[in-house]
Amino acid sequence: METKMQAGLLESRLSVEDYETLQSLFLGDGEEALSLSRTEFIEQAWSAVGRGSREEYGLLFDSVVVTQDKRNLLFDSADEQGERKVDWEGVTSFLLLELSEKEENERAATVPRWKPPLTLTPPHRDPVHQVVYLRDSGRYLSVSKGGTLAAWAEEELALLQIHRLRNDSVRPKDLWVTAVVVLHDVHKVAVSYTSKEVCFYDLLSKQPFNCQYKLQGLKCTPLCLDYWSHPTDPSQAVLAIGDTGGKVSAICFRSPQISLFERLSQVVETESADIVKWRELVQGRHSCCYTLTHHAHGPVWVRRVRFLGSLDAFVSCSTSPQSSMVIGWREREGVPLRVTTFRTEKGTNDLDYHPGMNLIATAGIDNKVLLWNPYVISKPVGILRGHISSVIAVRFIMGKKQLISFSKDKVLRLWDVASQLCIQRIAGVFPKTQEECHTVLFLHEEHSRLFFSFNSLLFVLEVKKEEGRRVTSHENPVTCVLYNSLFRQVVSSDTGSSVICWLVDTGQKVKHFHRCHGDSEISTMALDGTQTRLFTAGTDGVVKIWDFNGHCHHRLNAGRDQAVAISQVLVLKRTVLVMGWERMLTVFRLHSFSQFFVQPSEWKGGVHHHDDILCAAFLPPQTLVTGSYDGELTVWNNATENALRKLHPDPERERRKAQTVSNGSGEEPESTEAITRLFFLPGRMGAATAGGADLVSCGISGLVRFWNTIRSSLVAEFTAHKDSGSIVMTVSACGQFLVTADMQGRLKTWNIQEFCLQPNNQVTNDAPDLLGSLHPHLDCVTHLELCLHGDRLLLLSSSSDCSVALSYMPGVTVGVFGQEEHWRLIGPGSPEAGEGEPREGMVNPQRPSHTDPDLEHPSPQVMEKRGEEVGKEEAREDKSLERDELESSHPSDSLPLSDDLGRRYTGEQGLRVNYSRPHLRETPLNTDVGN
Repeated sequence: METKMQAGLLESRLSVEDYETLQSLFLGDGEEALSLSRTEFIEQAWSAVGRGSREEYGLLFDSVVVTQDKRNLLFDSADEQGERKVDWEGVTSFLLLELSEKEENERAATVPRWKPPLTLTPPHRDPVHQVVYLRDSGRYLSVSKGGTLAAWAEEELALLQIHRLRNDSVRPKDLWVTAVVVLHDVHKVAVSYTSKEVCFYDLLSKQPFNCQYKLQGLKCTPLCLDYWSHPTDPSQAVLAIGDTGGKVSAICFRSPQISLFERLSQVVETESADIVKWRELVQGRHSCCYTLTHHAHGPVWVRRVRFLGSLDAFVSCSTSPQSSMVIGWREREGVPLRVTTFRTEKGTNDLDYHPGMNLIATAGIDNKVLLWNPYVISKPVGILRGHISSVIAVRFIMGKKQLISFSKDKVLRLWDVASQLCIQRIAGVFPKTQEECHTVLFLHEEHSRLFFSFNSLLFVLEVKKEEGRRVTSHENPVTCVLYNSLFRQVVSSDTGSSVICWLVDTGQKVKHFHRCHGDSEISTMALDGTQTRLFTAGTDGVVKIWDFNGHCHHRLNAGRDQAVAISQVLVLKRTVLVMGWERMLTVFRLHSFSQFFVQPSEWKGGVHHHDDILCAAFLPPQTLVTGSYDGELTVWNNATENALRKLHPDPERERRKAQTVSNGSGEEPESTEAITRLFFLPGRMGAATAGGADLVSCGISGLVRFWNTIRSSLVAEFTAHKDSGSIVMTVSACGQFLVTADMQGRLKTWNIQEFCLQPNNQVTNDAPDLLGSLHPHLDCVTHLELCLHGDRLLLLSSSSDCSVALSYMPGVTVGVFGQEEHWRLIGPGSPEAGEGEPREGMVNPQRPSHTDPDLEHPSPQVMEKRGEEVGKEEAREDKSLERDELESSHPSDSLPLSDDLGRRYTGEQGLRVNYSRPHLRETPLNTDVGN
């Protein structure tokens, strides 16, 4: 891998003229083709081209040899002495193959940018059981449990038609649809019912959805349907049925375009449907089709069934561990199916198949997505971990070799199948529903649309079209960005579990932490008050404390050995607060940091929120405010950990909601009030006492709200971003600027210096003055950070488009970290600039990712001295690396924190971590200096 990576760097730097020079080396007298040995190639290429090093040309030669050997394309591989040689044809073949593979990998790793979510208003009153697409008419159909069918326009997704499916076998109120499948080649729709029958509706009849055939006599209720037709042979088609008795049945049609079933009479026009008995099909009375069955799932319900044309086999799944997935291989007509059974730990909810990669993906009840080779039953070829709840649906994106998985807790993950890594995670945009919710996922790859049904609600996500190549800072979506005022660097994290340090003055990459949390993504970060310790929170439920040499000092077991979604880490003087997945704060106290593995303590205040706590803000000396998914704010005394009071934008609505839940009457209303960020407004204590605002919040509705925490009242609210979904924000340390950002990558800067200083009798809906706006990102902004670098106030923003941007305030973009051309910040940039001013981004109690608000701001002299001490410590660590790796082979070698959490450690041992220790497996830093 290293060989390919470094050779690729050389290839990207070579120009067309350089390649022409390389080609001339392989041309002898009279244009005769020559072959060069490794030594000849290195010396001649290095001296002729004048770009790159001898080592890079050696790696290029080795890559050509290895790649051509692997593909059996190396013709002149050795001379009489056995020395390897390559010719120009071998070099060009390698370049073409590698570029093709690189392009394919880049396409597979492309992270989609999503449009704002769209909620459709369906006519259904009961849960939607299926969403399908009609190719001929270009419409989407949604079918509910009660048989209500809605047709939607392909482009604008407008509701076009409503129809009620009819079945004469049952009364309309007893009608219950279980599954729907489209028979595209014969222009029909098959619908299964709890009445143990399958009806075939004609799409081309004069009457809409006229029932043409009715299959009856099934022993169990059909739960799932699948239809396959041969792409070139119209005489081959298969309808697969999975039922509640664990049985998989199939009808193999011989001439579907002529007739699916034979008519029992010669009547041409009839009002009623032709009745087809399953017993007749099994006995072979219909010459136009035959049946196949197997009962390998036992008595367990078949959750999904597919016929795989490329394998000529049926694949089905159930929630039984003993028969999680079953493949029935079709031999020939009249021969029973040959059955292969696959087992998992807890069973399977769903499956999908990718014919190009010959992989079957299963959605596990045990929170795992498994990848199977259909010919290997012993174990899966891949395990995709990351979900913290049962996976209910999986779908392959065929064109990009990606996989979509959706879990019960409404988290969508996009996986790169080749690397088996999660490249995107989407959560918080889906509607809030009851825990027991019927959910259906439909992927229309042609239009890059995802349809979700949550009971009777339809929800749509659509991918934006790519607009050419874009500059990226990370290989994966960026989740957080911080400013380290001690090292004068920017720190960013991504979903690939990487942390990168950047120079603010130039945008160059300085250090790169790889696999900080293994395969789990980093959801958020924080810095301590001394700026020498970095806190990273992973979806594995662990918070790790690092120094900037790559050594992990502590592992905080926030999730209690469970994978959880951590939204914020707030580091105070004597405690560390972690939140995001439950209604109570998880707290770690200073006295617990004597061990490497740190367990959480009990939060004395108990549970005072009705939903998960997502964010918090702290105001010295002891005021703590937490915000939850339902929009509720709770004010705490952090010293005693007692809840003091609550704030809500609509107290009457909250009382109605509480009454509804307590009475059990109806479903819990979906929340549009979730709070994503909280900040105290600096210098507002006097204004708050008089009735002005001292706290600001934002959330998924695009609203920004200003609160008075003393009087427990809402002072003002305004819409910062219309129709944009969830937003994030940050506030400057001086309290003058508020910056907001939305899911489309837009940023806005507001002047709030004089906003809501005076009390008002009613809630103000006027927005503060808008100073500027910019659009540095193409996708959702995940984090914002304001920092005072020298004498300049700078804005850092991270995004799901894999980029970290730097902008001047109030709104001029400098560039994207990692871009090829480095910038140079205008104006003074020395630490002495702005002496005596508050240092934003260093110690800010309101910043959700920053820490230790009780510490005073250090002076520039203290900062300089501390930087010198850290530099000396790093030098000592580098000299004693081998000794330290041997001495720190046990977690107890990590020394405890001093009185102020995050300050320098009292010992000097354990500064690096050995690869061989599984419990301390942290990848050392790679230092990449930009060109």
